[in-house]
Amino acid sequence: MNPRVSRVLYVAIITFAMAIAVSFVSKILLGRVGLILGLFVLFLIVGIGVIFDVIGTATTAAKERPLNAMASKKVYGAKQALRMTRSADRVASFCNDIIGDMTGTVSGAIGAAIALELVMPAGGSPTRETVVSTVIVGFIAALTVGGKAWGKNAAISEPEQIILAVGKVLAWLEDSTGLVIMPDYKAVNRKKGLCPAKKYNEGDSNSGKTS
Repeated sequence: MNPRVSRVLYVAIITFAMAIAVSFVSKILLGRVGLILGLFVLFLIVGIGVIFDVIGTATTAAKERPLNAMASKKVYGAKQALRMTRSADRVASFCNDIIGDMTGTVSGAIGAAIALELVMPAGGSPTRETVVSTVIVGFIAALTVGGKAWGKNAAISEPEQIILAVGKVLAWLEDSTGLVIMPDYKAVNRKKGLCPAKKYNEGDSNSGKTS
């Protein structure tokens, strides 16, 4: 199968599975914990979408050279941050497309459930239900778009610092589990002969210089 087609199918399947899982869990929580904690779940889902959007944007904006210099100085998390930058297309696709679209869809579904929770006890009319649903959907949209707009400014202003912070989290997870969460796909492709070799290695502070 064509690698591009297989990647699109992989993204679609992962998004489908994650959206079902998150939506199912959030609906169960919303039905059991009541309106207040239901709103907390909604804010949590929106917040996750904003955070991952910031990570995806920062990954595409970050430069390899400062991260490479930090990796050469053994700064904790710098190697993981450098791997993220070298795989910016994959990271951005996961963060912005998979997580971003999934949280947007799920937050809309939760908003509709909250609207029903507000209308049904009062025995509201269809007009009341429409008004409440419209206001909640508009509030979710404003919260999501506003949060992402603020996050993008931060991601573009200080992308390396944001990616380094994420790299520290990945480094801690890798140290705790012994698993490589973010492999260096460019290094893997070089071994397979799919892309030309670079003149520098991970952690070489002289990267980007030509002889």
